[in-house]
Formats: sequence, structure tokens, C-alpha cells
Amino acid sequence: MALHRNTLLLVDDDTVFCRVLAQALTRRGFQVDVAQSAGQAVESVMRRTPEHAVIDLRLGEDSGLPLVQRMLAMHRTMRIVVLTGYASIATAVEAIKLGAVHYLAKPADADEIVAALEGQAANAEVTPAMNPPSVQRMEWEHLQRVLQTHDGNITATARALRMHRRTLQRKLGKRPVKE
Repeated sequence: MALHRNTLLLVDDDTVFCRVLAQALTRRGFQVDVAQSAGQAVESVMRRTPEHAVIDLRLGEDSGLPLVQRMLAMHRTMRIVVLTGYASIATAVEAIKLGAVHYLAKPADADEIVAALEGQAANAEVTPAMNPPSVQRMEWEHLQRVLQTHDGNITATARALRMHRRTLQRKLGKRPVKE
């Protein structure tokens, strides 16, 4: 399977977001294919192997992380950026361990995505936060870690946390607490 230069697969279940980001990336010189599910993404890669992929962490009720692994199994040199509105340390670490080259929190603009795909050097000048995260933020990240260890299975995660499934769903449905 040949790698097609300047091609990008955008995988996100939000149609409006896909349309806007695809237009912005096209203006920056990419040939963009869009998929709104893991199945569509795999079909797209089988037709034409893109050089790059941008994968949303949440594809409906599913996680985008298994798709990262599957895409890299199909073509090892594909450069993948995971994009999410539900950023957590656990999912960022897991995405990188699975082979993503970068992990960006939404809202990320097209220039940030292109920089991440091109592998521009990390900024060593970033200083760590002086204040520790809030208890709510730590709880949210813990829930994300446990969810990740149970492969996104809410029932198994609730059982492991000794929490009612609906309570866990409510907590997971909230946006992460700002630092």
C-alpha cells in the first residue's frame, strides 16, 4: 500500500467541525478525506493510504485510541495527531504510547494541527504550573485513567470505581474542570 503525499484523513463524528477543519487544511495544501466513524476511516485508508491522520478521541460512544493503533498497524509511517475536547493526562499518555505523534486539546486551529503533524520541536520553555490541579480536576483525570484501563467500558469502570453507572456517566459527560 503506497503512501500518498500531503494526504490527510480527518476522523471526527462532528460534521460541522469536519467541514470547517477540512477546508482550513485544504487551504494549507492537504488533500483531505473525511471519515465520521472508525469503520469509515478504515475503508478510507484501504482506498488511499494518507500520510497524516487527525483522529478525535471520542467517536460517538467509542474511543478513537483503538483506531490509532489500527491505523498504524495498516501503515507504520502514518503521522497521527489525536484531537479531543476531553483532554486528560491519561488519554494523552496512552495516545502517545499507541504511536500518535501529538495530542491536542480542542479548540485547536489548523496551524496548530499542521505544526503537530510536521513534528515541530517541542517547546522546552514551557514552565510547569505553580498551582496543583484542583480536586475536581484530579477526580476527572482519575476517572479517565480508570476508563482507559477498562477499554472505554463504562459498566466495568463503574464497577471498578464502586460507583453507580449513571453517576459515572454524568461525571464523564461533563467537560474537564479547568486548571
